[in-house]
Amino acid sequence: MTDEPIVIEPCEPGRLTIGDLRTLFLFEKLTDDQLGWLAEHGCTMRVGSGGLVVREGDPAASFFVLLSGAVSLTTRVGEDEVTTNRTDQRGVYMGATQAYLRDDGVPRKYMASMRALSDAEFYVLSADDFGWVMREWFPMSIHLLEGLALGIRNSQAAIGERQRLSALGALSAGLMHELNNPAAAASRATSALRQRVAAMRMKLGKLAAGKVAPDRLVALLELQEEVIERAAKAPVMTAMQVADLEDELGEWMEDRSITAGWDIAPVFAQGGIDTECLTELETRLASPELLDQAIHWIGYALETEQLMSDIEDATGRVSNLVHAAKQYSHVDRSAHQWIDVHTGLDSTLVMLGHKIGEGVRVVKDYDRSLPQIPAHPAELNQVWTNVIDNAVQAMNAAGTLTIRTYREDDRLIVSVGDTGPGIPAEVRKRIFEPFFTTKPVGQGTGLGLDISYRIVVNGHGGDIAVHSEPGDTRFLIRLPFSEPASA
Repeated sequence: MTDEPIVIEPCEPGRLTIGDLRTLFLFEKLTDDQLGWLAEHGCTMRVGSGGLVVREGDPAASFFVLLSGAVSLTTRVGEDEVTTNRTDQRGVYMGATQAYLRDDGVPRKYMASMRALSDAEFYVLSADDFGWVMREWFPMSIHLLEGLALGIRNSQAAIGERQRLSALGALSAGLMHELNNPAAAASRATSALRQRVAAMRMKLGKLAAGKVAPDRLVALLELQEEVIERAAKAPVMTAMQVADLEDELGEWMEDRSITAGWDIAPVFAQGGIDTECLTELETRLASPELLDQAIHWIGYALETEQLMSDIEDATGRVSNLVHAAKQYSHVDRSAHQWIDVHTGLDSTLVMLGHKIGEGVRVVKDYDRSLPQIPAHPAELNQVWTNVIDNAVQAMNAAGTLTIRTYREDDRLIVSVGDTGPGIPAEVRKRIFEPFFTTKPVGQGTGLGLDISYRIVVNGHGGDIAVHSEPGDTRFLIRLPFSEPASA
């Protein structure tokens, strides 16, 4: 429809009489003088069946009232034209319906396209004349309408800004919470490591002071390296297996009168060192009097390795969180680019980790073979944030969150599902309306899904829908694999 010409017959001034105009419900209460003015300044216009009357996005230059025939209204969604209304009711109006608003610098455009379904005839008034009529004849009504229109626009802008700030604050608090955990773990591990290194120095001094033969000391160092290497290759054990191994090691050490054996047994158990390994160590050491100090020294070395692994893990988590935050915000990338949606989904899950909590099981069913799509990544991350946050709240932080990606014809589908109670049918019809919310006062603005809808549909030429029943609610976000056609 973008390049389709608008072909209409020339306007015919003065065709309608005062009596004709009074039959239109929009004008039936006007005075004869007012109707005479409309008859003088308006005109009639004909459009053949199938003809385009106005095009969405064009400057809103005229106000139309249907006199005869049938018309359809359509709006563009991505690359598709969606019919929003069909009517043959005489007197319905369309076009420059906001021409009465004061000039605030915002261009007035047709909000939809209108096409004649049959030969149609219209009464037409220019936007300037319609605006003058409304302001001069109905000043009080205009003040009310202007206040309503501008109030809604300002409220939406203010609430939208507050929502973005609130979301930013929540994400920042969550990120700080997530960063605090590994940072605190690294700090604790560093403090403990300092103590263990000091104990190792003391133990080494005691070993040397005990006049240990050089060959025995060398053998002890070799044993220490072998035990550490064995711990590094030990299989991962469950908590129950570690507890059982602690008991076995504690009994082994107690039988050999190892000092504080029950305190050091957990270190060996955590490293996956069993009694067979300790028995081999005892045999190769061949010195009962040296065994106690050797066990403690090797235990310190094991714990040192474990603490360094904890520090490496903690700092790695901090690095991953920072990377996820950069991916989420895309502070170092261009606005529009070809992206892998899985990167944004993963970074959003990391950013919302504190809100998801331990009560929600996250299942990721990704089709990694899907190609990249053209998108504004930061905007799509806002969509993922709104939809995932709603899903977690719907489950009351306990259930299963399933995020799935797959192909459907020429679209990439991102499905976000939850096991909450579901969305009633009467609510599903309105969830994408601005300011509509089912959350308690103060907990929702009703703009999250409206913003998401506009980002997906208007910004990316996609679609967003919801399917819901108790225990299975899924938001389906459809995004095209190719760039939308230019207007």
